[in-house]
Amino acid sequence: MRKFPPRAFRPRGLVPSGLLPHGLVPRGLVPRTRRGQRRTVQAVMLASVFALTPATWTHAVADSRTGTVAGAPERGVAVVFGAGLWKGRPTPYLAHRLDTAAELYRTGKVKVVLVSGDNSRAEYDEPDAMRAYLVRHGVPDGRIVSDYAGFDTWDSCVRAKKIFGVDRAVLVTQGFHIKRAIALCEAAGIESYGVGVAEPHDSVWYYGGARELFAAGKAALDVALRPEPHFLGPEETGVTEALAAADTVP
Repeated sequence: MRKFPPRAFRPRGLVPSGLLPHGLVPRGLVPRTRRGQRRTVQAVMLASVFALTPATWTHAVADSRTGTVAGAPERGVAVVFGAGLWKGRPTPYLAHRLDTAAELYRTGKVKVVLVSGDNSRAEYDEPDAMRAYLVRHGVPDGRIVSDYAGFDTWDSCVRAKKIFGVDRAVLVTQGFHIKRAIALCEAAGIESYGVGVAEPHDSVWYYGGARELFAAGKAALDVALRPEPHFLGPEETGVTEALAAADTVP
């Protein structure tokens, strides 16, 4: 028969987990008294509130600012956020974002597409891969501007405003990410409307949705602390020049 230490050597109100059915609780000590159980429940509820508050904030900011390509206002510029490469070409999720941006251009909702992605090392160049994809799908090269230091959503939004002078934009990303993107770009000073790209609910989609709960917390910190992007650099005129060129075309 298994023996446990005498009661005098065990903390009051706790019982070894070995006395509970296997698999119902993690190994270790768990509260036994009603007071201990109540405090545990309260702690879990408080942690849940703190975890969900940033996500609630992004939804509150962005709910009235999302829609479809057809419902998008004419904003001049679309911002497409990077989503990874596979063997040098856009991943399916990134390709879907670029397809949506190309549709925004074809329907006249935007005149210029700003592609913002990671080019932190020579062998990995998201913006150039995004540009090549858009050109293959009918967007003129002169209407595409590249941001090579869009290392995360906050960096992309801040650089779009401070470096490229974007004041109003249509943001393009997946549905689970669009509300955070809008909240961050609005905080950076860009009047934003978001087109959330629909995706099948596969494992990648569920991972992205779960990740957003944690990413929303970082977003709230970014807005509160307003850190400089990893790389800011000098102002660039690419967007302004592309818009001017588009306006001169008869």
